[in-house]
Amino acid sequence: MRTEHDMLGTRSLSDDTLYGLQTLRAKENFITSYHTTNLSLIYAMVQVKKAAALSYRELHPEESQKWDAILCACDRILAGDVDDAFCTSALQGGAGTSTNMNVNEVIANLALTVLGQALGNYDTIHPLDDVNRGQSFRKFRTTP
Repeated sequence: MRTEHDMLGTRSLSDDTLYGLQTLRAKENFITSYHTTNLSLIYAMVQVKKAAALSYRELHPEESQKWDAILCACDRILAGDVDDAFCTSALQGGAGTSTNMNVNEVIANLALTVLGQALGNYDTIHPLDDVNRGQSFRKFRTTP
């Protein structure tokens, strides 16, 4: 088991669970539906995050190892290798914040495995600070 901590406290996750604490909390808070977010939307979000990582790799070549790991993680997701890691409810509140965090956490944890790091070692690759860099955290799915 691994532990993750946020402002609400510490929780345990299985060592092989690719999502993190925010996704676990979303699963507990939004139990109104047994339907998870459609994978087409997940893949579209991953494409956006992959494009951002490509840009940051070009802007910050000194961090290329981190960005390459994130790109590799995105490719694994887009290949359908870890579809079961995307488990947020399709009927969650807000503008997709929980789904966005689910995607961020899975990308971060897959990227950590590429680097030979333990899942949840967010000092190396962080779901928000790295995977979500340059993107809105709370308004991922809103429309005008």
